[in-house]
Amino acid sequence: MTAVERLQSELGSIVSIDPLELAATRTDKSGWVAPGMPLALVRATSVPEVQAVLRIATEFRIPVVTRGTGTGLSGGACGTDGSIVLNVRGMNRILEIRPEDELAVVEPGVINQHLNDALAEHGLWFAPDPASKGFASVGGNIATNAGGLLCAKYGVTREAVLALTVVLADGRLLKTGRRTVKGVTGYDLTALLTGSEGTLGVIVEATVRARAITAGETVTLGAVFPDVALAAAASALITASRLCPAVMELIDSAALAMIAAYLGPDQTAGLPIDRGAFLLLQTDGPGALAEAEQAAAVLRAAGGEVRLADAAGGATADRLLAVRRAAHPALAAHGEVLIEDVCVPRSRMAEMFERIAEISARTGVPIPTVAHAGDGNLHPNFVIPADPGRPAGDPVVPEAIWEAAGELFRAALKLGGTLTGEHGVGVLKRRWLAEEVGDTSFDLQRQIKSVFDPLGILNPGTMFAPVS
Repeated sequence: MTAVERLQSELGSIVSIDPLELAATRTDKSGWVAPGMPLALVRATSVPEVQAVLRIATEFRIPVVTRGTGTGLSGGACGTDGSIVLNVRGMNRILEIRPEDELAVVEPGVINQHLNDALAEHGLWFAPDPASKGFASVGGNIATNAGGLLCAKYGVTREAVLALTVVLADGRLLKTGRRTVKGVTGYDLTALLTGSEGTLGVIVEATVRARAITAGETVTLGAVFPDVALAAAASALITASRLCPAVMELIDSAALAMIAAYLGPDQTAGLPIDRGAFLLLQTDGPGALAEAEQAAAVLRAAGGEVRLADAAGGATADRLLAVRRAAHPALAAHGEVLIEDVCVPRSRMAEMFERIAEISARTGVPIPTVAHAGDGNLHPNFVIPADPGRPAGDPVVPEAIWEAAGELFRAALKLGGTLTGEHGVGVLKRRWLAEEVGDTSFDLQRQIKSVFDPLGILNPGTMFAPVS
């Protein structure tokens, strides 16, 4: 009996070998397409089903790629050749909400927004807020340690994860973490598994921290600067002034021009986005207005033209936020978008923008960039025009663009930064991983993987190149 026959025998109709369904698992939002074709797709809805898949995969030594909603941006959950794609999207129950302990217990397929809708009835919310929160899953957030617009003030996903239940490569069940506010028993396996990108185990349940909904008002302001370096320096001054806006987003002139064209004059009338670089801030809490006014003073002193929401010109909060939300669709209107993800200390953002501009000018590759300025996380974007004549199998991203991206990554490292702030290493950045972490750490991390996954069947090729 083959592995597929065993899967079908034990799991029945949740196993698919339909070529169209298998092909759909080979890519994610990064645009990367895995070569070859998976053996099977399993749509799990329970922990025993996940355990059965891992036991069979171990017996037959077949790779397993865990997948949720497919919104990743690093190629880390794409169905590779000869693999079993284990989709846990159907494990989407909110198992428990305990308002008195400010926590919730969820399955990995629960959508961020659905969790927040349920928590809101108790005056609570789940802080991790990737831009895809309307369709991204909590399990995917945990697997990549996802970020978002609110991280500088409310933290990344790791800070919201209290405990995990994980199926190991051989089908055993591992429980980590605790429900208590404090807990320092043993190694912190919960933190290790958060951000492990499916290489150490399959998350089947998570206990996550919920926060009280922030009391008070929300105040939004937008500021335009002559160039992005000045805007980045001004955002660093906000932090240096001990102000902590909930949102601080920065858009360079290249991206801003594309957004303005995409939205059109009807949606941009009265908004300060017709020139230069754009900085968006949002403050919250009881002192939101006072904090916004202090921030406005800092930005004006730094050379910005500032407009508070609902002031003259019709710059409402929703319209200002819509500028940032339109970034990706505006770029995507021009072709396939490679959304990159580096992070530098906030005080070095202006330098990083200067390096991006220098690399773009020298290589001739346009690099429109947006940034979560509150935490120094930049998203340089590469727009690859559609090419109907591209031969089948040719990469969507030309090597010239990867060379420019590699220069960006090394520039971020030289500024004391990191290759990825929130998207993960996946397949697309594994060639640069050792450059950041160093040989000793790289070797130790590979050894850790071998402890959890001695046969190397869990998401092989993600983070580490397969061992030949």
